[in-house]
Amino acid sequence: MSTATKPTPLELKTAGQGMTFDHVEMTFPNGTKAIQEATFSIGPGEFVSVVGPSGCGKSTLLKIASGLLPHTGGEMTVDGGHIGYVFQDATLMPWRTVSQNVELLGELEGMPKAERKKAAQDAIELVGLKGFENDYPKSLSGGMKMRASLARALTLSPKTFLFDEPFGALDEITRERLNDELLQLFTRTQFAGLFITHSIAEAVFLSTRVLVMSGRPGRIVGDFEIPFNYPRTPELRFDPRFAELSGEISEALRGAHA
Repeated sequence: MSTATKPTPLELKTAGQGMTFDHVEMTFPNGTKAIQEATFSIGPGEFVSVVGPSGCGKSTLLKIASGLLPHTGGEMTVDGGHIGYVFQDATLMPWRTVSQNVELLGELEGMPKAERKKAAQDAIELVGLKGFENDYPKSLSGGMKMRASLARALTLSPKTFLFDEPFGALDEITRERLNDELLQLFTRTQFAGLFITHSIAEAVFLSTRVLVMSGRPGRIVGDFEIPFNYPRTPELRFDPRFAELSGEISEALRGAHA
């Protein structure tokens, strides 16, 4: 396990919330045990990524954190406030424009029309989609669709964000560009983030910590603190220490498969 020193604490621009998992377990009705004694916490201004073998329970962990799936053992707490959830697929409604898709959560929350339109426009500008407000999803690239999905989650000003491999289906160049943009957003708003990914390089680049899960039933078998300060530049990916940390996490991940 990494013994790297902690990154310098960040000045919080927006108070985050955070979550705590205390020996959380998940056994499905058919008897399949997906998660075993998962214990970790995420505080305000922490961005924690989770890597692990396919089928180890990473997405299940995220669903428990969101409240979409009740766990069967242990304790899980999330501080009050909205949670932003960004899925693997952008999940945009094809008959709605970008603006209308981004306004959806505000509509469901009963936000006044003028307020939700302002929140949507602010979020659209923040993710770099200004000028595409009236476009429909079919005319957007994969990266633009994910930006719209992120903008939709931003409209409720969540203090905690959950990401379920949101960039996994994108090409490498688009993925790295969105990583850069997500880090700018994190540096600006300081939400508490839980990010699921299969990419070790993505996890190291984005995170304050990287957790490694074992094969099913998923357990936390590695907890690596990432020592790089924010803001981070694309050149960080070529830093020798970046490669060293990626190698350490890769070794732990290979052990998790055993």
